[in-house]
Amino acid sequence: MTSRGAKYWNSGAIPLIAPEILGDIIAQVADVGVVISESGTVLSVLVNPSNQAFQVLSRWEGDDIRDFLTEESIPKFDSRLEEFVGGKPNVRPVELNHADENKRWGSPVRYSFHRIGPDGVVLLLGRDLQPIAEMQQQLVEAQLALERDYEAQREYDTRFRVLMESTSEAIVFVSAQTGEITEANAAALALLGRTSDDVLHSQLIDCFEGRKRGDLIETIAAQAISQLNKTISVEVRGSGETIGISPTMFRAAGDRILLCRLLPINDSSARVDDLGRNLLGLYHDGPEAIAFVSDGGDVLSANDAFLDMIDVAHDINVRGRSFADYLQRGSVDFKVMAENASRAGKMRNYATKLAGEYGSPRAVDMSVTKLTAGSKVIFAFVIRDATRADAAHPKTSPTSDENMRSVAELVGSASLKDIVAETTNVVEKMCIETAVKLTMNNRVAAAEMLGLSRQSLYVKLRKFDLLSRDTDG
Repeated sequence: MTSRGAKYWNSGAIPLIAPEILGDIIAQVADVGVVISESGTVLSVLVNPSNQAFQVLSRWEGDDIRDFLTEESIPKFDSRLEEFVGGKPNVRPVELNHADENKRWGSPVRYSFHRIGPDGVVLLLGRDLQPIAEMQQQLVEAQLALERDYEAQREYDTRFRVLMESTSEAIVFVSAQTGEITEANAAALALLGRTSDDVLHSQLIDCFEGRKRGDLIETIAAQAISQLNKTISVEVRGSGETIGISPTMFRAAGDRILLCRLLPINDSSARVDDLGRNLLGLYHDGPEAIAFVSDGGDVLSANDAFLDMIDVAHDINVRGRSFADYLQRGSVDFKVMAENASRAGKMRNYATKLAGEYGSPRAVDMSVTKLTAGSKVIFAFVIRDATRADAAHPKTSPTSDENMRSVAELVGSASLKDIVAETTNVVEKMCIETAVKLTMNNRVAAAEMLGLSRQSLYVKLRKFDLLSRDTDG
């Protein structure tokens, strides 16, 4: 009630409001208010002060509102404006997309139509839909991401199932916390003599005799952590067959998982054609020294025979060190072998000397093979002690060389000074021929091996008429 007793609200009407106050009210209750004529000309723009995105709309005044709508929004606006001007009751709000003169701004706004005077003026009250549109876009992106993750998970699950069933090795996955079998392939079920329903989600200890649950899981986990290439012998319950468990531990989804390979170890069921196991046995127990080296020259792994040659207690002391450190000619030897193996795939019977940090150098014969490990190149060196097989390697005898015979014939017919000069030439020629032969006619490596510059080597090759010879032979 007013001070005179009159009611403000009477039959749904409201008292007259001052224009400046009405503008503030409209600006507060809506994000944007646009006053237009019935033809669409913008007469005034009211913007909510808290909405910074619409502060640039004041320049609309005096222009046609259609100039600031996207092409698909213009027909919707014309249709709804025509309905409102024609007097159709309850005209529904319309969602329009605004754009600047370069058609780059695409903010969606939901407008409702209102009469504010008898002179045909229309008020459009707009609500910014950009936050809703952004939320909808985020929901769509989240849904698409979930679908992609689901498809990727199904793909990986399919690959895992196919791999498990196609491999000939018996494999079971066991939870390290509970000892429960979570996965088992067909080969494992056949080896255990059980069905899938009997094995899955049952305890691993239930498949074997004479073991306690805690002891078996702890033993398997300790074996997996030690990374030793050994198996744990167990007896299958029911059949009495002895098998070995070779475990590997990893963590997934916060749970420690044991991947257990079940290996038959009796003569009747052992697989003698397991190439990987046979090669591993040859590497560890073979008489020949074997070392795997990266293309940069660092030792990746070496067997016990190699460690015996260089008098090193454990392979951890040589991993990461340069292989050239154990060669008499250092990087020259490694470079020659690596380049020839890279070019031809392998190189045989390279004679050099191998020495450790404390022992004296010993003569060895090396064979090197280029291998591909994924996208990387490594070299496998097989090293034989040449001191035990000197007879298998013919030695160059200086006295059998034609030049040495010619030197001997000079005695009595030439002075000692001339004989020494001729002998020096013979020795120099033999050394150059040997270096070129060892490096497979690699002149740069031969010069480095002899301690000469490349130009000096070519001078001496020309001096002894060795440039025209087939030194590769």
